[in-house]
Amino acid sequence: MMMNPDRLEYTTAQDAYFNYCWAPYQPVAPVENKYRPVTLLFHSFDWAGIDVGAFQVVQSLREAIGWFRTVWGVKRLGDRLAWEFYFYDYKRRERDVSITRVLKAIRPFVRCDVPINESLPYFMFSIDLNDDVVSGSRDLDVVHLYVGNPGSTVSSGIAYALRSESTTLENFYFFFDAGRQLKEAAAKIACSAQFDATKVDINRVLRPELRTCHTICIANKPRQDTVYFSGVNVDQLMFFLKTLAYPPAIIGFVEENRAKLDHLLYDVGFDYAAHGDQLRIEKSGFYGVF
Repeated sequence: MMMNPDRLEYTTAQDAYFNYCWAPYQPVAPVENKYRPVTLLFHSFDWAGIDVGAFQVVQSLREAIGWFRTVWGVKRLGDRLAWEFYFYDYKRRERDVSITRVLKAIRPFVRCDVPINESLPYFMFSIDLNDDVVSGSRDLDVVHLYVGNPGSTVSSGIAYALRSESTTLENFYFFFDAGRQLKEAAAKIACSAQFDATKVDINRVLRPELRTCHTICIANKPRQDTVYFSGVNVDQLMFFLKTLAYPPAIIGFVEENRAKLDHLLYDVGFDYAAHGDQLRIEKSGFYGVF
């Protein structure tokens, strides 16, 4: 499917650049006449044929909290795509971008009645979107809330799933500097009930093609672990998309428009679990900002 040309967004001198933790970075190539990262999100919407409500949610969020304030993730789950939007405000209880504010902004298109306690010291939250949610066929029934993890020797966070009738622990995140803490990241991967490093080569997780990035994050989840590589370039993004078997149209768009996407840094990740000597990857994602 060809992308609607009206949804191609080009950079301006006022653009800001952030990674998936909403930390700023400097573009790695000239930015004139290049695509904004949201173009990849819109292309995924077009390819999947998602309801127009998805585009309206993006516009509502830009109007409500500002441009370049929302992190998006395009997820591959088997043979389908799904999306997650992330919101950061490191002021915690003195936050400006709150769950309440975001849910109010998108309520014309996405209904969510999960009760929110704004006194909790969260610095981040996220919501899952798919066609059913943005079309109004189903309510948004979970908000993912992230808090710090005092006592960790590296930057770390804890995620909870908030639902109308429950709050459940989802995962722990640990961040490592890719240049200085590669051994520590490898040790974290190996210290897990989900992965036996005596049977599976750790390089199948800590991919040499991707670890020349800025930051590596390891997450421990109930049924699998996850590795994220933050700050990869466009060629590494293409490697990731091909290795994780994204739809040919998604890969092709990046290949055909490499020259318009080479100024950006990207963030990628995948869930994994080892079963004997087999490594299973059932979910993966790549990230940007709008």
